[in-house]
Amino acid sequence: MNLRRVSAIVLRQIDLMRSSPTRVVPLVAWVAIDIVLWGFITRYLGSLSAHGPDFTLTLLGAVLLWDFFGRIMQGVTTAFFEDVWSRSFLNLFASPISVSEYVAGLVATSVLTSCISLAVMLLLARFAFGLSLLAFGLPAAGFLAVLFLFGIALGIFASAVVLRLGPASEWLVWPIPALLSPFAAVFYPLHVLPQWMQWVAHALPPAYVFEGLRALAAGHGVQPGTLLLATTLALLQIALALGFFVRVFRGAIRSGLLARYSAESVA
Repeated sequence: MNLRRVSAIVLRQIDLMRSSPTRVVPLVAWVAIDIVLWGFITRYLGSLSAHGPDFTLTLLGAVLLWDFFGRIMQGVTTAFFEDVWSRSFLNLFASPISVSEYVAGLVATSVLTSCISLAVMLLLARFAFGLSLLAFGLPAAGFLAVLFLFGIALGIFASAVVLRLGPASEWLVWPIPALLSPFAAVFYPLHVLPQWMQWVAHALPPAYVFEGLRALAAGHGVQPGTLLLATTLALLQIALALGFFVRVFRGAIRSGLLARYSAESVA
């Protein structure tokens, strides 16, 4: 893998943000609104019962982590969509860049953009509502790592779906985090779900993260084996998503779809 080619993908995204600052606004606007909204909700709930659960940790912490996952996924897909919107695939793959280098560039771009969003969330949560990432203790690194890996897997998969179905299928990507949130049990324990939803949840790494978060809030520790299982699942899903992307890409080349990729290409 040529790191210069990977960095070229990242540099292109940086140049796009520098030339159009409005691209930076979504990185911070929506996460800031979420943190402020849920921060006041947790403050209100906490005022109702001085001896109740720690809503700041369980609710605001869950919002922070779930938004981080969403930023990771959208960091990959948005960078991919920039190439869709500009119809630059032929220009890109006329160069020596490989599929793996291109995907690595998308992932690196997601790291950059999600770090900006995470910094905004942490600052708002800390100084406006008193929630520090240190409140999670050492498991914080594990939580973020699992959500990062799963976000990458889902971003690669979603990009492959759009590459296969065409730009008109872009609308399928944006609701994915919302569709997964009931199964991931972001705001409630897994045992309240129907049995079939619990089976789905056990295949989703975020479910283990939020169960661990609630265990911390209840004064229990997080089992290292649980985070290890979640990490293994996420890595496996990255491998499957990357294999799916490569297969779709090769199919697009064989069928000529890549050459005629446009807003009208939906099959």
